[in-house]
Amino acid sequence: MARRIVDTNWYMTLATADEDGTPWASPVWFAPESYTAFLWVSKPEARHSRNLAARPRLGIVMFDSTVPFGGAEALYAEAAAEQLAGPEAERAIAIFSRRSEAFGAGEWAQEQITAPAELRLYRAVASAQYVLDRTDRRVPVSL
Repeated sequence: MARRIVDTNWYMTLATADEDGTPWASPVWFAPESYTAFLWVSKPEARHSRNLAARPRLGIVMFDSTVPFGGAEALYAEAAAEQLAGPEAERAIAIFSRRSEAFGAGEWAQEQITAPAELRLYRAVASAQYVLDRTDRRVPVSL
């Protein structure tokens, strides 16, 4: 189920906090680098990007919000995020671009995530992942 959630969803929600601990949740379009590493592009000035610069630890949830009541499935993750640059960003933007093209959203290139462009490429790597069982208990999963 957890792999299916990663494979079929376009968005994940990032749960970040600023230096004072004030929480902020942001949905972002993502591409999986693996089942434990997720890529997205954002402006460095976006609230969640500023939060991650101050506190790289975050929570992630992926879910399909179109399912009927009682049918929801979700993947939860504890992760650390970073902004990618250089050769690492070049490799990762190719992965992001393939997913983007597969979903009909167009191609991405290094120039779109490097100054003076407005956007940057980010990656979150999960240290722990969970799903909920039928009684709403958190169950660790290994992907």
